[in-house]
Amino acid sequence: MSQRVRGVIAREKGKPVEVTTIVVPDPGPGEAVVKVQACGVCHTDLHYREGGINDEFPFLLGHEAAGVVESVGAGVTDVAPGDFVVLNWRAVCGNCRACNKGKPWYCFATHNAKQRMTLEDGTELSPALGVGAFVEKTLVHAGQCTKVDPSARAAAVGLLGCGVMAGIGASINTGGVTRGDSVAVIGCGGVGDGAVAGAALAGATTIIAIDTDDRKLEWARGFGATHTINAREADVVEAVKALTGGNGADVVVEAVGRPETYRQAFYARDLAGTVVLVGVPTPEMTIELPLLDVFGRGGALKSSWYGDCLPSRDFPLLVELYKQGRLDLDAFVTEEIALDEVEQAFGKMHTGDVLRSVVIF
Repeated sequence: MSQRVRGVIAREKGKPVEVTTIVVPDPGPGEAVVKVQACGVCHTDLHYREGGINDEFPFLLGHEAAGVVESVGAGVTDVAPGDFVVLNWRAVCGNCRACNKGKPWYCFATHNAKQRMTLEDGTELSPALGVGAFVEKTLVHAGQCTKVDPSARAAAVGLLGCGVMAGIGASINTGGVTRGDSVAVIGCGGVGDGAVAGAALAGATTIIAIDTDDRKLEWARGFGATHTINAREADVVEAVKALTGGNGADVVVEAVGRPETYRQAFYARDLAGTVVLVGVPTPEMTIELPLLDVFGRGGALKSSWYGDCLPSRDFPLLVELYKQGRLDLDAFVTEEIALDEVEQAFGKMHTGDVLRSVVIF
């Protein structure tokens, strides 16, 4: 039997979101219904509302979530009803060329639920990033559910479902940050602060946070930044060099996704250093760099999609570090809100008043 629950949809491009009734079908083969306990409000959800992802309206928004498995479909063995899980949008297939090469974090055939959740009139919904978690219960592919310690706070660990994991992974998985490294992070929102936290976990000794907002720079210090640079007040490249013996940082994480900040990242790295792009650019953006500089500086220019994470490997580990007090996921949660406050949370993003608003069910 299908269930009727409350959820947040974006019905039209650029229009305020609305709370309405969502019809959730019983899980089919390989699927699971999850009772959502908490879901973070991510910039990607706003991009969906603004038509910046695609035009497959209406969207069921929300994707940074944790909750409890309520029911599973045929063939599901990895999770069972009652399991506390963090949802992810990269359920790997295990059979594509990336998975067969032993690099499942690059999976080219990730899974989502085959059935669609709908409005009461039968209109099919497009779930954000294949999750759709601004809803009391959601239908996902079982591979999108990663079991973690059930004693963990849902509002905190649910953020591993997207932004915080993207940042931590950009430093550790993509950037390969290790003990003694110098790291610069450009852009100190949720993803950037995740990169700062990841660099600290990996043992970096110089961690430079860069932003134009002093409030965000102060937040970054709380996650492990040893130095801060206000980009409105200093030349970013020269300031990073001054803090790294004139050399530039071993790893620079660009968490903004703009040509001008990417250029800063490129020149703020040490010779043979690594640039990691985890900020998401828009389709019209381009960048021009002297090819001789690309050749002559060596090193690596990498992009990081979801922090090159493998949820089954990374989520339980990071939750354990959180439980040990070594990763302060609680600090990412600026406020806890109700389901009908998502539109106001989008407004707070623009003013920089929050690191993360989290919907609590």
